[in-house]
Amino acid sequence: MDDVRLKLLEGRTGLLAIGAVVPRTDGLLPYVVIDDKGQEIEDFSVFLRDLVLSDMSPLTVRSYGNDLLRWWRVLSLLGSGWEQATRAEVEVLVGWMRSAVNPQRPGTGNRGRNSRTGKRPLAGGYAPATINHALSVISSFYSYHARFGRGPLINPVPEAAGRRRLVHRGRTETMPRANRAPLRQKKSEWLPRSIPDDLFDDLMEALRTNRDRALVSMYVSSGARASELLGVHGDQIDWAGQRVWVVSKGSRLLEPVPVSPESLQYLTMYFHEHGSPRPDELIWRALHGKPRPLTYHAARRMLQRVNAVLGTDWSLHDFRHTTINRMVADPNLTLPEIMAVSRHRQVSSMTPYLRPRIDEVFQKVQEHMASPRPQPTLTPGYDPDDFSVVFGA
Repeated sequence: MDDVRLKLLEGRTGLLAIGAVVPRTDGLLPYVVIDDKGQEIEDFSVFLRDLVLSDMSPLTVRSYGNDLLRWWRVLSLLGSGWEQATRAEVEVLVGWMRSAVNPQRPGTGNRGRNSRTGKRPLAGGYAPATINHALSVISSFYSYHARFGRGPLINPVPEAAGRRRLVHRGRTETMPRANRAPLRQKKSEWLPRSIPDDLFDDLMEALRTNRDRALVSMYVSSGARASELLGVHGDQIDWAGQRVWVVSKGSRLLEPVPVSPESLQYLTMYFHEHGSPRPDELIWRALHGKPRPLTYHAARRMLQRVNAVLGTDWSLHDFRHTTINRMVADPNLTLPEIMAVSRHRQVSSMTPYLRPRIDEVFQKVQEHMASPRPQPTLTPGYDPDDFSVVFGA
């Protein structure tokens, strides 16, 4: 068992592909976690049911379920039940996630920056934010059961001293910096990955269909998240108002976002070629095979094909960053107006977009160094002859 523990800790062995998070059409829970025998893991369902009653979205329930499933798979290899887990098992999980191959990050490694986009390659393993999220989910799971006297007496996921003393703050207030809890990963500050105009023109030219052109141009003009725009129905297009209605990820409310005339022109051509959707039908559909909605993975695959042609590594979320960066660069738009379009609720969420982009700074510095040095001139009001007498120039 010690050998298995060490291999997991160092990422030298994978987790067994047992159990799953599956949707459920009946009952309160939208998703449940099942074991290797296909049986619902009731202890997980009790916790997930509490999330639903706390008004968590179905996608949040699915996300929490996947973190719990990963934890269950680790414990299964270690031969431990969740009720007996200690910090030692949590350390194994963190070690495995830091070093194991992440199936969502194909082709990562020690490659340098992309020569066209300047983006760093994704590191191996799971992102620090993903590891921290998993720890938060597991900690919440044990805290929930501890209230009813179930599970270990001490939460196996350690917390930082003093973290519970943080109080609620308003939208414009800055959250005080707290020490990282043990096992939590250090997250580097990220910068928005917007697409320069010339590279975006290349991307649009490389797209194969009017559906793809409509989708990409609507992403960049609306600032909608990938899944939000893919969920638009036929009756949620306001042609005259040049906007579409999306179910916002944060509020889960139906909210309008602006779209460009160009995107609506491509959308018209797409509908003309493949038929207009019914009011209750999703507007983005697969173009081949049986009629079916366009999924997130299919949209991402479309972009991956373009990346392969152009030698780039853009992601669907880069379109949202591009929209916000373009708005920030427009002096006619105020910060509250940009937040209204992007549907950011906290001013702090806009901070990364307000920092100057390093490539733009370098370009301005190069232009500065290439420009001729300004010739000295006299301040208005001084007589050139007097100046020559005094300074001998």
